Amino acid sequence: MIGLSILSFIMLQCSPIDPIAAYVGGDTSLTPEQRLALEEYWGLDRPASEQYLTWLSNLLRGDFGVSKIHRKPVVEIIKEKAVASAALMGISWLLSGVIGFILGVTAAVKKGKVLDRFIKWIAYVQASIPTFWLGLLLLIIFSVWLRWFPIGISVPIGVTSSEVTLWDRLHHLVLPALTLSILGIANVTLHTREKMIEVLSSEYIIFAKARGETTWQIIKNHGLRNVALPAITLHFAYFGELFGGSVLAEQVFSYPGLGSTLTDAGLKGDLPLLMGIVMISAVFVFAGNTIADLLNASINPRLKEGV
Repeated sequence: MIGLSILSFIMLQCSPIDPIAAYVGGDTSLTPEQRLALEEYWGLDRPASEQYLTWLSNLLRGDFGVSKIHRKPVVEIIKEKAVASAALMGISWLLSGVIGFILGVTAAVKKGKVLDRFIKWIAYVQASIPTFWLGLLLLIIFSVWLRWFPIGISVPIGVTSSEVTLWDRLHHLVLPALTLSILGIANVTLHTREKMIEVLSSEYIIFAKARGETTWQIIKNHGLRNVALPAITLHFAYFGELFGGSVLAEQVFSYPGLGSTLTDAGLKGDLPLLMGIVMISAVFVFAGNTIADLLNASINPRLKEGV
């Protein structure tokens, strides 16, 4: 976490973006005295090492600082945006896991046949598609041409928060969630397919066939239980790519989550907000990888220390 914070801070310091110029925008009436006052107020007049140590000491006390562009505590902004991002990433994560698992099992059962080749082709295409391109394509088709879904934002424009219904939120969430989930299906599909093929070619499956078990009985009694947990483990390790994909998806759909807020903070040089989101996202990715490691250890005892 400390290494990540140092690297992020150095990259922000090397950025060509001037936080003062980004803050005032096109206001050319800013005098040198006002600029110096802003630099002193934000602590930009101090050496970079001193700025970092000040930020780190405040963070260790639970103070993430105050956003320069929003003029609010970073913690409050993260709490507001995290709800929208959690809904987007949670739905996308579940959809990609379930659909990918079903496609992987189907491809393995139909190994070498047309359906298997088609599913593999779809998975390779999904793994190659950039998030922003897919999002724009879905916008053009379903929002511009068919007008089935709104172009962006998480709620209808011109409606107060008390009037927004659950259906309104879900309606605005469909395209961003679909974009993000499609990109996560490929890994689960291909991994599940290979694992299921390995299971179906094992000796105990041959013995099950000799006992007269049908294909469905073999998949249900022997295949799914041996494939499900490895697929879940892989999917938890997908947290890092999930957050990275959400940044692009939120930008394309103007979805007000942590991803779009992170981009805005970076483009405007808002160091406290940027560093706060980076730290939270690091915890998020670390949690996913830790869960994946724990599941791996529980599934495969040989991975446990000392075994």
